[in-house]
Amino acid sequence: MLLEAIDEALSSLGETPKKAIYYQLETAFNIKRLEIPNKIDDFSRALERLFGVGAKHLEIVFMKNLYAKVRGACEWIPCEWVVPEFTFKAYVDFMKQDYEEASRNEEEIGILINENEKLQRCS
Repeated sequence: MLLEAIDEALSSLGETPKKAIYYQLETAFNIKRLEIPNKIDDFSRALERLFGVGAKHLEIVFMKNLYAKVRGACEWIPCEWVVPEFTFKAYVDFMKQDYEEASRNEEEIGILINENEKLQRCS
C-alpha cells in the first residue's frame, strides 16, 4: 500500500518525472523502488536532497494517499503548521501498526463468528 501511495503521488507529477525520480533514487542514493518501505529514512533524506523544502509537500501527499488506502476515503484538511517530530517515517510506522491491529481484530472477529456458527449448528 505504501508503494502504491507513493506511485500515485509521483504519477501526479507526470510519468516522465516519476521515472526520473525513481532513476535518481536508484542511481544517486542506492534506493530501489521496492526497497522504499524498508528504507523510509533514506528515502525521505533522498527526497529532501532532490526537492529541498518541496519534499515535505510530497511526503504529505504520500501520507494522504496512504491514509486513504488504509482507512478508506478521508477528508484532507491542509494546515499551516507541521509538527516537526512527526516525520514521514513516524507516520508510516503509525499506519503500519494501525493496519496490523485492524487486521488482527478482523481475524479475531472472524474466529468468533465461526465459533458462534458452529455452536448454533450444534444446538
